[in-house]
Amino acid sequence: MTVVYIDEAFVLNALMDYLLLLSSAKLVGEPLRRGRMALSAVLGGLYAAVLFLPGWGFLGHPLCKLALGVSLPLAAFGSSKRLLRVCLVFFGVSATFGGGVLALQLWLGAPAIPDLRTLLLSGAVCYLLVTLIFRRSAQHAGRELAPAVLTLGGRKCVLTALLDTGNTLTDPATGKGVMVVQAEAAVSLFPRGEAPTSKELSDPVAALERRQGEKGRWRLLPYRTVGTSHGLLLAVRVDNAKVGTEDQGSILVALSPTPVSDGGGYNALVGA
Repeated sequence: MTVVYIDEAFVLNALMDYLLLLSSAKLVGEPLRRGRMALSAVLGGLYAAVLFLPGWGFLGHPLCKLALGVSLPLAAFGSSKRLLRVCLVFFGVSATFGGGVLALQLWLGAPAIPDLRTLLLSGAVCYLLVTLIFRRSAQHAGRELAPAVLTLGGRKCVLTALLDTGNTLTDPATGKGVMVVQAEAAVSLFPRGEAPTSKELSDPVAALERRQGEKGRWRLLPYRTVGTSHGLLLAVRVDNAKVGTEDQGSILVALSPTPVSDGGGYNALVGA
């Protein structure tokens, strides 16, 4: 008879679910919402623990498992515009992990129900492989993705930035590079109702005039792209910007009224 410890089932499954969510977010380029991911992982751990309680075996039905599989990424990334993509990637990563556990079991001659060593070793190997794949897939012709955190007036905004050598915008006052951010992704930087809308940003001159009271914070930046010889972007000076592990201090952030990524894999551009 196989003995299952409820506390061990909870902890192991919660850890594995967190790794799966983390891997999925990295593959999709989704900003890491670690608090929500942790709560989602706890939900998965509770499901695994309750499954072994008397009278709760019906939770092992495939439909229940499918519902849980959808619920975990929904709880972790419910507000994301890439929710469908991250759900599909989550299922793919989960299948990869399951195959990895099975392969390791066969190789080690482990019992049918994987033990602590098998699960931890499988999780470490699968996460390492997914991380390597992520680093390769994040390459964009010499460019790569990096997490970015902006701070303004005590408010924070978490982004996924593309390190783009083609972004040569610089701050005339400091000579620092300018980060270009999709306006919808930067709403949390501003007090409720004060974030510039995409419609407002289509007329950056008028948008600046409405913010003349905040001296030194806002300005217009000229830019040129393919098809646009003379354009203007409304830019705000944030208190601090961190890209990857690099702290860039106070920089200008230009707000784009349109998405900066065709596929939605990132929402900010920063000069590499």
